[in-house]
Amino acid sequence: MNNDIGSRIAWITGASKGIGKALALRLAKNGWRIAASARTAGDLDALVTEQRELSISAYPLDVTDHKATWETLDRIESELGPISLAVLNAGTHMPMMADEFSIKKFRQLVETNLIGPANGLASLLPRMISQKAGQIAIVSSVAGYRGLPTSAGYGATKAGLINMCEALRPDLERHGIKLQVVNPGFVETPLTDRNDFSMPFLISADDAAARITRGLNGNAFEIAFPTRFVMLMKLLRLLPNRLYFSIVKRIMVQ
Repeated sequence: MNNDIGSRIAWITGASKGIGKALALRLAKNGWRIAASARTAGDLDALVTEQRELSISAYPLDVTDHKATWETLDRIESELGPISLAVLNAGTHMPMMADEFSIKKFRQLVETNLIGPANGLASLLPRMISQKAGQIAIVSSVAGYRGLPTSAGYGATKAGLINMCEALRPDLERHGIKLQVVNPGFVETPLTDRNDFSMPFLISADDAAARITRGLNGNAFEIAFPTRFVMLMKLLRLLPNRLYFSIVKRIMVQ
């Protein structure tokens, strides 16, 4: 990350809860000026009010709205200065089994989890490319490694984010921009609080924010954690389909 205090302005989406909120607080305590975005203005106002000693400013935004995203970045840069770090974290999850597959839910997941970050990129890249500098981290998930039960929509969007970042990383390096993808396992957030199944290697949002911060300070393309769960998921990605689906069927029966 850029260590020039004068240019340490970070934009974080999905910043009012969970990983986004924990990361906003951690970076702000490390001297960053935070532009915090989320759909709910009240939650952002509460964050700013609770942390008056930190430099956190609220910029309400629905990331599915491209025009609003562009206008929000214009406002941030007008009021705070050029964004040197963007963490596109906003996302949602809705489980779907085959007998309840819904195009409405699927479209909502795609609009928030995939189009939302794409709107962020479309608004950020012209600015960063003209400056020949900048850092972007897009929060995906280990659920993007392979198809998992109930995650037909969620996993598809996360796999799409990973693929998109892989495609853009070499090109952006030519422009002096560092692009990273964040692939967490299970993290305690309002979204995972809804889960009614066992979540192996569950970590807190504060722990996740600490791991992301360390990753942002490095040059690795992927910031993935916790390590044991990531290795397990990557192993599943390498398995032949026949063996993989056999394992998944057993899990679904339990």
